[in-house]
Amino acid sequence: QVQLVESGGGLVQPGGSLRLSCAASGSIVSILVMGWYRQTPGKERELVATITGGGSTNVADSVKGRFTISRDNRKNTVYLQMNSLKPADTAVYYCNADVVAGSWSNSYRNDCWGQGTQVTVSS
Repeated sequence: QVQLVESGGGLVQPGGSLRLSCAASGSIVSILVMGWYRQTPGKERELVATITGGGSTNVADSVKGRFTISRDNRKNTVYLQMNSLKPADTAVYYCNADVVAGSWSNSYRNDCWGQGTQVTVSS
């Protein structure tokens, strides 16, 4: 019912930059929070950054000062600008959206995930 599509991942050298985007579509009543998580093989998925519908942001300490999250509510899209990338940032990055889905007459709270986009930081 609600689909998240990520883009912007790729291979970049240490110190480089990438910009990820995630577009939400489907039967959306409202988007409460959108954000980014990342996961490396054998490790638990961790929060990177989130942004609420009102514009309040939360960024993990590991990326604070380097990553910036933003949104375009008209397009139901969230962005993650990643600067000064390090090899430790290498991971699959997943878009997440906490939404009210369905319709106003029949809605439900749902936590949605995209399929992920690979970010590799290597020389």
